[in-house]
Amino acid sequence: MDYLMWLAFMAITGTATLAGSIKIINQGDEALVEFLGRYDGKKLEPGLNFITPFLSQVVFKETTREKVLEISPQTCITRDNVSISVDAVVYWRIINIEKAYYKVQNLQAAIVNLVVTQIRSEMGNLELNETFTARTAINKSLLRDLDTATEPWGVKVTRVELREIVPSKTVQGAMELQMSAERKKQAAILTSEGEREAVINAARGEAEAQLIEAEARQKAAILSAEAQQKEQVLKAQGVAAAMEIIGKKLNADPNATKSLQFLLAQNYLEMGIKIGSSGSSKVMFVDPRSIPSTLEGIGAIVGEENNGNVKQIY
Repeated sequence: MDYLMWLAFMAITGTATLAGSIKIINQGDEALVEFLGRYDGKKLEPGLNFITPFLSQVVFKETTREKVLEISPQTCITRDNVSISVDAVVYWRIINIEKAYYKVQNLQAAIVNLVVTQIRSEMGNLELNETFTARTAINKSLLRDLDTATEPWGVKVTRVELREIVPSKTVQGAMELQMSAERKKQAAILTSEGEREAVINAARGEAEAQLIEAEARQKAAILSAEAQQKEQVLKAQGVAAAMEIIGKKLNADPNATKSLQFLLAQNYLEMGIKIGSSGSSKVMFVDPRSIPSTLEGIGAIVGEENNGNVKQIY
């Protein structure tokens, strides 16, 4: 009976020892093994691994995949003495598990403290307005500084992102007042510029209208003068043609002289009648005794024409 119990004890002990010596490491993880409390370079890789029972033990197991570290809101003071709250996200991964375990006691706490210190340092070098506009530059600066500082710990910082930068309520109220005043200023400037453009456009429109009207009057005057010129030329040409016909007629027919004298006398009398019958007040001195002499003068002129002086009449 005692023998059977001893066999059972040995079987259980052996099974427990064998189970304790088998270590399965998942893909993406690594583990460090110490032998009698001393690390001799044994590192477990993903898959099935065996360690010495009772003498060796896994002291550190961690993933080498990228991890996300969230930094809670931290109070910072800018260069212009403004209190702000900043939170961030840091992406990092272990590239050397031996350094990550043996170079620093609490790796994640050390990274958090380092990130907080770097964020406050960066914010202290900037004024409040710069913290909103230079966020990309701040992220790059934090990434460079953190990657350099964590390199001795076997850590690679791959990305740093500031999430929110929130000023205190007092500063937020002042910023809202400043933005409101700035918007009112811009609105006033835009309104005045619009009014100025409207006045300028109206003046330009009036000037162009006056210029167009003046050009139209000039063209109308030119056209009217040209029409009058053409009318006078045509009248002169008509009179010349008529005189030429009359001259030819007088040369061809001797009795035509008397007919012409009659027509001239008749036109003279009709002209007097027309002047006398017009509505305007006028005084016309006519000596009845001069009418025959006038007719004789006209007849003499016509007589000269008949004698070949037609060209002088023209």
